[in-house]
Order: sequence, then structure tokens, then C-alpha cells
Amino acid sequence: MHKSNIKGNIVDVLRERIYSGFVESENGKIIKIGRVQDEPDETLPFILPGFIDSHVHIESSMLIPSEFARLAVVHGTVATVSDPHEIANVCGVEGVAYMIENGRKVPFKFNFGAPSCVPATVFETAGATLGVSEVAALLQHPEIKYLSEMMNFPGVLMNDPEVMQKIKAAHDLGKPVDGHAPGLRGADAEQYAKGIAAVNLPGTDHECFTKEEALDKLQAGMKILIREGSAAKNFEALIDLLNDYPDDIMFCSDDKHPDSLAAGHINQLCARAVAKGISVFKVLKAACINPVLHYKLDVGLFEEGAAADFIVVKDLNHFEVLQTFINGTLVAEQGKTLIAPVAASIINNFNCAPRTPDFFALPSDGSKTIPVIEALDGQLITHQLLLEPKVVDGFYVSDVERDILKMVVVNRYTDAKVAGAFVRNFGIKQGAIASSVAHDSHNIIAVGVDDESISRAVNKLIAAKGGVSAVAGAEEQLIPLPVAGLMSNANGYEVAAAYTQIDAMAKKIGSGLAAPFMTLSFMALLVIPDLKLSDKGLFDGRRFELIGPKS
Repeated sequence: MHKSNIKGNIVDVLRERIYSGFVESENGKIIKIGRVQDEPDETLPFILPGFIDSHVHIESSMLIPSEFARLAVVHGTVATVSDPHEIANVCGVEGVAYMIENGRKVPFKFNFGAPSCVPATVFETAGATLGVSEVAALLQHPEIKYLSEMMNFPGVLMNDPEVMQKIKAAHDLGKPVDGHAPGLRGADAEQYAKGIAAVNLPGTDHECFTKEEALDKLQAGMKILIREGSAAKNFEALIDLLNDYPDDIMFCSDDKHPDSLAAGHINQLCARAVAKGISVFKVLKAACINPVLHYKLDVGLFEEGAAADFIVVKDLNHFEVLQTFINGTLVAEQGKTLIAPVAASIINNFNCAPRTPDFFALPSDGSKTIPVIEALDGQLITHQLLLEPKVVDGFYVSDVERDILKMVVVNRYTDAKVAGAFVRNFGIKQGAIASSVAHDSHNIIAVGVDDESISRAVNKLIAAKGGVSAVAGAEEQLIPLPVAGLMSNANGYEVAAAYTQIDAMAKKIGSGLAAPFMTLSFMALLVIPDLKLSDKGLFDGRRFELIGPKS
């Protein structure tokens, strides 16, 4: 019989009050929250509900769920709302089962969704397909809490039968649908919101880039998730909305690399929001309460009789986490995880042969200008530029001086012709970087200054059957990701340290991006406009069509 009695200042978010008291828990439940005095005691820490990441792809941390949990609890995170569509694009239903099973092995509350768009589009090659029957079957599982982000927003707007059947399957079971509608405004936003919602089951959106866009969606009845991840950073643009819409806002990371997760999580967003003068109760509603209510999570709301999921923080300004409890078990203390590592198996889908440099040659067609992807630091969207190409001996090549670099996507599921294009803003001056984390189909993506470097970086991934790599001259670095080519099954802190090193190498060879590998991984994400590259060629995300391969 496990008991605990924790003294501190009780932060009652639901009733918006703080007082000195204690929390007693037994057998995983809070049995008493007692009051000592009506006012806080400045000598004591603060006790409050645990933090929840309301939309995250665990795979993007490069860690399996059990390792993700070991790092996240240190920062007071007790639960996630996790979309497993990354591994589903590689391994299908078996991949979703892998995530659920591994997550069960640790004291952490993973809440997975049924991936709605596998593959995300028909304009790329994925490793699996989830149709209506597969999605409906997944939704039957109690571990599946919702239908994951409906990225096919054109399908919703046009009432595509398959899209609407998947949405109906979720609604029939009383489960909400996550939205994904970057840039939709006005009537389109309203139509999309209605398309994914049911009575008492509003949809969400985590893709708002501007306050105006978010307001359109809020007024259409959607919940807005403020995203601050390793690549996409929308906190500053959206955080003021929390003042006026405290019941309709949640915090999420979406995609968070291991070094970022080791440094902090939702606690960082709480500190930033409070520093802007937003009421701590509104901040904690977004961080702790709203996700539980919206997704009907089995996470305690810091009340008597509820699951003992709570945290102890030093103060309500910096949110330095002293202790984290999940179901009454102490899982982190004083910056150290108390969750033991667990053995994990490997699942993968990787079937392509090594490639010689000539494989990446792009013959010139004589065009005076070519479409070039402009990558934007801190954003998933890109711009489309029309620029004069550099041509040598009849081939398009990287123009390092103008920072117009060759980017390629290699089909990892079968041997096929390369797709190539050019990208600006990576800034690499020598060598190449490559990744088998390339949303959403997770083929191999690489960017570099010449074909030999690109070939070296890509072949390191093929040999390892997944990972991230960087090459320049005699220097080479690789982080193997043997689980679906997306995740490591090694110690999370060791992976974070290795990622810090390879990230530093990418910056040493010239990249000025805050997160070069994360940004690279989104250059193949076709459902985010304007211009992206799949294994089938350049894709215009606004017209939602291929505009022709360069191969």
C-alpha cells in the first residue's frame, strides 16, 4: 500500500485559489487535499496538476515512448496526446501497436490517436496505408482517444467520402477529431471546423501561424493548440489569445527533438506565458486542465478521489519542477528521472540499396529560372522562389555562394529514381546532412553542396537502416535510428547528447537555422504550403499538385 503526504501551497486551478496545505495520496488516488491556512506560505513550494502536451509526435523526439517519458517527467509532464502517424506511415497498424505496447511499460500516461491520413497524400510513397476499416478498428481500442490530425483539409472541404467516413467513425464512438488546416481563414475555416466537429466534440487546430487565423478558427468553434516545438514556433504570435479564450487554448510541442526535450517541455511555455503577465490560472488551464476535459483523458485534475497526477514546483514564475507524481508514484525528483529504462525491440521497413553520386545528378532542361524552396527558420511553411539556376556541364548544381543548395528525396521503401530540387536558407558551405525522418512518409531527405557529399550522407543512413547524418571532408557523424528509421532504442539522454553534437556539426559547416535537421525533416511535408519535395517530385501545397520533378 503506497501512501504519501506532501506539504506545500495548493494551486487549485479549477477554483482559482492558492492556499497553504497538504496532499495525501494512497493507492494511486488523492484521498485528501487539506488546508493549513488561507494564504500561501512563501517558504513552501507549490503543488499543482501535472502538465500535458496536447499534441506531439513522440517519434520526432527520436526516442521510443518509454524513453520519451523518462525525459518528460523531469519537467513535470505527466501525459501526452500523441499522434503516432509517423510510425504508421512506415509500419502501418503494427507501428501504432508498437507505440502503445512500449508506452505501457512505464508509469506515464500516453494517449494515442488513430492516424487519419496514412499516407498523408497520394503524391508520395509511404510504407503503409490505413483505410477506413483500419482507422475504424483502431478507434475501437480504449488506448486510442481520438482521430489524429485530419491533414487532408481539401478532402474535408470537398466532403471526400473516405475522409468523412473516418471522421464519422470517431464521432460514433464519442471521440474527437484533431484538425490540421494551415492558413485556412474565413468561410473555409468555418466549413472545415464544421466538417470535423460533432455535437459536444469540437475540433482542434495546431497549425495557426497568425493571431487572425486562430481567431477565425476560435470563432468557428475550434480549440486552438499553441505550438512551440523544435522547428515550428507559434507561441509569440498566439499567446495573447489565452487572455480572452482561457477555456479554448492548449499548449503543445508537436515535434520536439531530444536535446530540446532534455532541456524543458510544457513548463517552459508556462514560464513564458506568466512572464507576459497572463494569469497563472489561465496558463495552467491551458497546460493542465483543458486537454483532460477535451480528450476525456484518464489524468487527475488535482481533486480528492482523482488519480494522483500532480507536480511540485519551486515557484509559479519559472516552474522549476522539484517532484513529479503519476498515479501517486514519484517518477522524477530534483531534475532526475526515476523511471528505469526498459528493453525494447526493433520494428522497421527499410528496403533500398546504396547510391552512387551520379544517382543524384539533375540534368538541366535549359530553363532560365527554376522554382526554389525557401525554408523559413521556426516555421513549417515555405515560400516559393523563382531563381536563376547554376548549371555546370549541362547539370543543375548547388550554388553555395547564393545559398541555393541541392535537396533530394530518396524512396526508402524500394529502389526508385531520385527526386531533386533546390532550397535556400540552409546555408551549408561544405558537405551534406541527411535524415530518414522526413514527414510524413519518411523517405530519405538530404541537402548538400555536391553529389559526392549527398551520396555519402544518404548511404550512411541506408547502411544503418535509418538515422540522421552529417558529412564534411573527413568528418562524419551518424545517429542510428533503428526503430522504423525514426527512433533510437538507446538511453534518451545519450541520444540527446549525440543530437547536440550532430546539430553543432550542421551549424559548423554553415547552417544558420536554429534546428537544421528538424527543418530538413519538414521539407517533404506536402500538406504544409507553399513548396515541398516528395520522392515523386516538387509539390505545390496551395494548388495541392505536383509541379514536375527535376530528375
